Amino acid sequence: MKTETAGKPLNRIASTVRKTKETAVSIEVRLDQSGQSKIVTDLPFLSHMLEALATHSRMSFIIEAHGDIEVDPHHLIEDTGIVLGETIFKALGGLAGIERVGCFSYPMDGSLVTVAIDLCGRRNLTWKVQFGSFPIGNLDPNLFREFFKGFVDGLKATLHCHELYGDNDHHVIEAVFKALARSLRQAVTPLGTGEYLSTKGMLDEN
Repeated sequence: MKTETAGKPLNRIASTVRKTKETAVSIEVRLDQSGQSKIVTDLPFLSHMLEALATHSRMSFIIEAHGDIEVDPHHLIEDTGIVLGETIFKALGGLAGIERVGCFSYPMDGSLVTVAIDLCGRRNLTWKVQFGSFPIGNLDPNLFREFFKGFVDGLKATLHCHELYGDNDHHVIEAVFKALARSLRQAVTPLGTGEYLSTKGMLDEN
């Protein structure tokens, strides 16, 4: 998939590597090319959710993420979110010239989730999603809040995730990722000009 602005193909690609004593995460993002993802993490369910995010956003993610999951999956989930957000921001090359905002409600069987994102330079997560006390894919689903918190910190974005109905936790978290994907696709869509979509004429990119 190639995206063009004023007849010129976009080449919004970036990569980031983050290594700590707890995790090693390497991510490449291709915002305007779909179908080229390769995702390997130590947590199969996290890999599955990242694949859904790439597919429904029509982006490509090349991800390798490993960590001390024998201690707690928290570190790997959070750091993967941080690095993915940072890499998308780098691929954008700043917040000018894009639609900036996206919102989508995603249905999965008896579950319905609404996600709204603003690529505004202000980091904020509103998380209105509840899970039971049992794991999904051997993971505590409540850990995914840490993924999204890391994601908005890296992306410099405001993100709202709201569960309207939930028939089971697997459907709910998958709907969150897919709704984020659709919202993100809207937000990164080029305006066709280099302007900031703001009455201030600028956005905080630091």
